[in-house]
Amino acid sequence: MGRINSFYCPPERWNEPFVLDSGETQHLIKVLRTPLGATVRLFDGQGRDGLFRLISADRKGALLELKSVTVHDRLQTELVVALGWNKAGRRDWLLEKAVELEVAGLWFWQAGRSQGHVPEQPKDSWQPKLVAAAKQCANPWLPELATLSDLKSLVDASKRYPRRFLLWEAPGEKLIDPVLDLGGKGNVLMVLGPEGGLERAEAETLISAGFMTRSLGSRVLRWETAALLGMGLAFWAKQQLPDKLAQP
Repeated sequence: MGRINSFYCPPERWNEPFVLDSGETQHLIKVLRTPLGATVRLFDGQGRDGLFRLISADRKGALLELKSVTVHDRLQTELVVALGWNKAGRRDWLLEKAVELEVAGLWFWQAGRSQGHVPEQPKDSWQPKLVAAAKQCANPWLPELATLSDLKSLVDASKRYPRRFLLWEAPGEKLIDPVLDLGGKGNVLMVLGPEGGLERAEAETLISAGFMTRSLGSRVLRWETAALLGMGLAFWAKQQLPDKLAQP
C-alpha cells in the first residue's frame, strides 16, 4: 500500500456521519483527485486518527465511512514554549516545526522589547500551518496556541508546570542538559525573550517566580533559531526514554 493521504477533521466534527469541510474536500478531490472508495486518514489534532473510505464528495463536503480508529496517549513529558512576541517572518515556519517536534503548546507573550503588540487571541491563519505540518509528519496532536498580554499573565500560567526554564543569553549561565533538564517525566515550560532579548527586570521576575536559567550556548541566537534548538533538544531527550508514552 502506498502513502495514505491525511485530512484534518476538527474534534467537534469527529462523529458520524464523518464529513470533511469544503476546504479539505477541495484538496481531496481537486488537488489529490482521490477516487471514490479510496482509503484516507483523518486526524482531529487531539490524539485521534483513523482510516476511512471515501463514500461521496462534492463542493460542499466529503462523506466518509469509518474503517478503524486509534486513540494515541499523550507523551509522558510535554513541552510548552513561551516566546516573546516578535514580528518575525519566520513565525509560520516555527509553527510547522513545533508540530514536527511534538511540542504540546506555543505561547506568545508581550515582552518589553517585543516588536508590536501580541494579538488578544491566536490568529486564525496560524491553525492551517499546524494542520499542514501534521499532515506531513503524521503527528496526531496539534500544539495548543495561546497569547499572553504581559509578563504577569505568563508567570500565572506557568505555575502548573513542574519544570520551568528561562533560556537566557546572560554570560555564565549553565548550559541546558537535554537529558537531566528535559528528559524523564514531568511537563516542561521553556521561556524565551523576543528578538531584542529580555529586559533585566523581566528575567529577575521570572527567576523570582521559580524559573531556572539555562543557556543554549556561546552564540547569540536569533529568535526562531533559539526556539528551534530548544524544541529539538527536548525532542531528542524524549527519544532516549524507554517508554515515550504516558502511563494510564
